[in-house]
Amino acid sequence: MQHRPFTALAAVYDAIMADVEYDHWADFVLTYARDGGLEGGAALDLACGTGGFTRELHGAGWTVTGLDGSADMLEVARGRLPGAVRLTVGDLRTFDLGRTFDLVSCVFDSLNNLLTPEDLGAALGRARAHLRPGGLLACDLNTRLGVRELWEGGAVEGLATTPDGREVHYHWSHHHDPETDLGIVQAFCRVEDGGGGWDEFTETHRERGYDPADLEPLVRAAGFTRWEIVEYPDFARPTPETPRVWVFAWA
Repeated sequence: MQHRPFTALAAVYDAIMADVEYDHWADFVLTYARDGGLEGGAALDLACGTGGFTRELHGAGWTVTGLDGSADMLEVARGRLPGAVRLTVGDLRTFDLGRTFDLVSCVFDSLNNLLTPEDLGAALGRARAHLRPGGLLACDLNTRLGVRELWEGGAVEGLATTPDGREVHYHWSHHHDPETDLGIVQAFCRVEDGGGGWDEFTETHRERGYDPADLEPLVRAAGFTRWEIVEYPDFARPTPETPRVWVFAWA
């Protein structure tokens, strides 16, 4: 059965993504923040999903708010995050929380789900509007190369186990559509239903790649005063072969 992106997937997302290094990403971001004189405060984690990165920020002593477009993903996040973390549904392009933050983050190529430069620019503008003077935006994006060549062989598959012990079989296939310049992922999952049977679903996810040359004018137009675009984990300058970049932009 076909579902909208990040709906049915929410129930098995953490099982499939158990190896994602949110802790290392948080160290990377917070090291950059500290080197820039930002030691702590209030953080807004955009496209927070089930809260993997959000939890790392909270554990590092930040007061954290998480925002995501999927109520299903946030429902899972509420079950794994402390009550002190505020969670809200919102659109990256239009959200308005009525307050500002010291740090705004958006990780795991979530911004690539915005399929036009106009939509990405709108999201960067909303991030900037929610930063205090001297605050930092930290986000990562797949480059055009990264979206074209997402996985070697064009697919990933495997077995995972949910926290309640159900087995998940997943097969995710990827292709690049040259006509639209989009990467398209068909995410198929087969999940034990707890009664001896299986539930199956498919979600279709689309991403657009953005190179540094695409990002710089959007960051500038969003009103940031200075920024760097670097590689993980060594903060090196990107090359034409870089599949994913990190943007650090100061308000």
